[in-house]
Amino acid sequence: MKKIVKNGVVVTATDTYKADILIENGVISAIGSAFEEQGCEVIDAKGNYVFPGGIDPHTHLDMPFGGTVTKDDFETGTRAAAFGGTTTVIDFCLTNKGEPLQKAIGTWHEKSKGKAAIDYSFHLMIGEITEDVLNELPTIIEKEGITSFKVFMAYKNVFQADDATLYQTLVQAKKLGALVMVHAENGDVIEYLTAQALEQGQTDPIYHALTRPPEIEGEATGRAAVLTELADSQLYVVHVSCAEAVKKIAEAREKGVNIWGETCPQYLTLDQTYLEKPNFEGAKYVWSPPLREKWNQDVLWNALRNGDLQTIGSDQCSFDFNGQKDLGKGDFTKIPNGGPIIEDRMSILFSEGVVKKRININQFVDITSTKIAKLFGLYPKKGTIAVGADADLLIFDPSVERTVSANTHHMAVDYSAFEGMKVTGEPVSVLCRGEFVVKDKQFVGQKGYGQFTKRAKFNELNTANEAEKLML
Repeated sequence: MKKIVKNGVVVTATDTYKADILIENGVISAIGSAFEEQGCEVIDAKGNYVFPGGIDPHTHLDMPFGGTVTKDDFETGTRAAAFGGTTTVIDFCLTNKGEPLQKAIGTWHEKSKGKAAIDYSFHLMIGEITEDVLNELPTIIEKEGITSFKVFMAYKNVFQADDATLYQTLVQAKKLGALVMVHAENGDVIEYLTAQALEQGQTDPIYHALTRPPEIEGEATGRAAVLTELADSQLYVVHVSCAEAVKKIAEAREKGVNIWGETCPQYLTLDQTYLEKPNFEGAKYVWSPPLREKWNQDVLWNALRNGDLQTIGSDQCSFDFNGQKDLGKGDFTKIPNGGPIIEDRMSILFSEGVVKKRININQFVDITSTKIAKLFGLYPKKGTIAVGADADLLIFDPSVERTVSANTHHMAVDYSAFEGMKVTGEPVSVLCRGEFVVKDKQFVGQKGYGQFTKRAKFNELNTANEAEKLML
């Protein structure tokens, strides 16, 4: 059945206007007014904004880490994402050295098959560059539509790749039309500082932050930017947490380097003192990079507003406090890194960003959806409200006030990283490819409805720095 979303205020990355939206066969077929309603399902969005569905570029669902597995899988994680207004997630496919890349991709297809409530895609981790890897990459881009590669500069002896691997990945990405992503922390220095802390009996959660100081995030970010410039390639820095990293990204962009930065809700609203909570509660806030001193929040908000940072991901990586996080009692290095963020990403950015006038409403759409779609080969099919685009829509009530809590969230994890936070604005209904996933705040979607989405190659026309500067 055709659907008409009427009486809402449509918001895109560039425009805000009143209009009705006609949906046919899962796509937007017209935008206007006075559509013939006979034979259509009419959705009244009066008093609400109609946004493009959110795109979360950074999730870890059903991921093994630290001797355990993330609590939220593709079923619970995508359902929670939908409640939060997200209609597409891009998850990280972890590889093993010496094994075919396609084997890892197959594993992630099995993890997600028949489970997702919304659409999804994968990034591919690159841990080494060998002849086999070089031979596989073109096929993976063409066959799988996976056009982004992740390189870790941290987690020594687990995920960390050396600089030669990062540089060669950047070179290949330039040739093949892919975007390279980096976790930018200096893993070698972290290993030294961590060993030093343990030797001195410093085992509480706060030492997770103190052994990963912001200077080494800034150093790694700058190093990755230099290698990107040398390779004349393109780079996306994930989960930027501090002023030092923002500065390196801004300096590189000023020089014309193709580099973009992502931050996350936790870095915009929480700070390092959370790791000092008593009774091991600080373990709930252990993730990497760690939370920073509170003053960094203003730097991050300013960077989102002025375009030095361009996107917001969740870095969803949930572990129960009881039975998983507490594996690290007496040794902070054994606390599984990560937090439950996927459901609250968009509400927090709206409440803390738009409502508090740190960003405007069009920037909100760009940061949570449009820019992500452009960077990762989903635009214009996703990431905007336009004729021919997928009918991925979020109907959002900007006036409702609520309190974030584990008692009401839809993630499988046993705590909320934002427990007690008051937010203004809430998703009401969410459609993915024209079908309700959430309707009037109730889940009506189907396990397995979400489709694996192949993505286009990196498109410099969508992402050119000069074009961005002209728009600011």
